[in-house]
Amino acid sequence: MWFLDGTWQMHDGMGWWMLWGGTMMVLLWAAIIGGAVWLVARLGGDRRDERRESALDIARRRYASGELTRDEFDQVRKDLT
Repeated sequence: MWFLDGTWQMHDGMGWWMLWGGTMMVLLWAAIIGGAVWLVARLGGDRRDERRESALDIARRRYASGELTRDEFDQVRKDLT
């Protein structure tokens, strides 16, 4: 058979095509993994929402700095709770 006797050889070694194929495989996996990470981060939501001040915290801060009087602060607190 022609494929068993060792005479059917197109070239020696792997050549540049093997290097090109390996590089493309690494880029493909990098794109797949990067896309998955981006998608999970995008669908996961924005974590900064958890650090927002509540309306009552803002009113307390404004009362502490003197922007609100005691009566205004009591009214805001009553309205919020």
